[in-house]
Amino acid sequence: MISAREVVVTGTGLISPLGRDVPENWENFKAGRTGIERFPGNGRPDSLQYLGKVKNIDIPEGIPAKLQSQMRFLNRGSMLGFRAAYEAVRTSGMDLSQVSRERRALYIASGDLTKVGYEFMHPAIMAVWDGRSSCVDQRRLNRMSLEKVNPFFLLESICNNAFSFLSAYFEFKGPNTSLASLSPCGGHALELASRRIMQGEADVALVVGCGNWISDVPLMEMDGLGILSRCRKGEKSYRPFDRHRDGFIAAEGGAAVFLESAEGARDRRAKVHAVIKGFGNCMEVAESRRLSVPSSVSVRSMRMALDEAGLDPGRLAFICPHGSGTRKGDRSELRSISELLGDQWPDVPICGLKPYTGHMAAASDLAEVIFGIMAAAEGIVPATLNFHQADEEFSMLNLSSGFRQTDLRCFLSTSYGILGESSSTVLEALDGQVSW
Repeated sequence: MISAREVVVTGTGLISPLGRDVPENWENFKAGRTGIERFPGNGRPDSLQYLGKVKNIDIPEGIPAKLQSQMRFLNRGSMLGFRAAYEAVRTSGMDLSQVSRERRALYIASGDLTKVGYEFMHPAIMAVWDGRSSCVDQRRLNRMSLEKVNPFFLLESICNNAFSFLSAYFEFKGPNTSLASLSPCGGHALELASRRIMQGEADVALVVGCGNWISDVPLMEMDGLGILSRCRKGEKSYRPFDRHRDGFIAAEGGAAVFLESAEGARDRRAKVHAVIKGFGNCMEVAESRRLSVPSSVSVRSMRMALDEAGLDPGRLAFICPHGSGTRKGDRSELRSISELLGDQWPDVPICGLKPYTGHMAAASDLAEVIFGIMAAAEGIVPATLNFHQADEEFSMLNLSSGFRQTDLRCFLSTSYGILGESSSTVLEALDGQVSW
């Protein structure tokens, strides 16, 4: 029985290296495919030639003339977010004209926004770099910037690049924000949007995550941090929680969910995909002053989400952790899960989903929520691609290496960012048949 005060998911949108929309993504997901491929001939090291790249972005027709000029300034990540948002609104079946513009909430997760990583300066830097030294002639760089840098770089670089266009296109004028809290910001956006509906400040909400980590600057930044895989196993190199893991493979994508109050969904007899049950967000402090991950990065946020949902871990069909595939990050996550489950619930399946698409930055959180909804609704526990054997320390955990069946419908999705920020969400998936 769904309470009228609860928040439900009535629309989903997803464009990723695995597919152009939710049905195509889900078909390839169930087949155990990956969207990661090798893209040679770009001058990058072999390890940076494996990426999760979206092949085609189908832009919706009928963009109003007054917005077409603004659309020219959308960066690639924002374009992916727009495509996912369009699908989420369309599949919700909602006639937005029936909802006051001031009652429509919009929350965008743009992560760190690739352009803020000085992507726009890359052509000028490469034009003056001699290929050997670690610095460039600043006067030459200033001159070359006038020739090589897009004069509209600021419009492409601001954090609300996607937000400004989407709010105008869909006419969302209610509660809103654009978030840049790295990997967990999809979960943050989902919580903020849900609470606006719970608190009566909005009737509907659109939550969008978008990211593009496959251009030169973010790839080099992450490679310098040592968090990318060396790709010695090609497209199968991204293997979270495996004892031979060595980092993740970068990708791009867009994901979106359309939310509304259960009461509103009931009144219009909408198809409900899932019910939002609980959230947890917190910050853990790493013991080291270096760039590191706390020893138990997400245990508190997972407990907070389960407490709000009123569930114990034994009622979860599965847990979807962040699964960055790094040595320290995965160890910290599995310690968190081990602490959460204890000796009482050792059999709860743990599924790492990013190897299907690659790490899509701020889009990954919401993409995994969508995959989780689809899986739980069909009674499926997802497989963790490329996983074979865990570290001995975590041999007691139930790390899912293959698809299996489940009778449970609730699942927990959790994510964390560098230095210890974490976000967790509990959802209950439905098959469209709702008891009010």
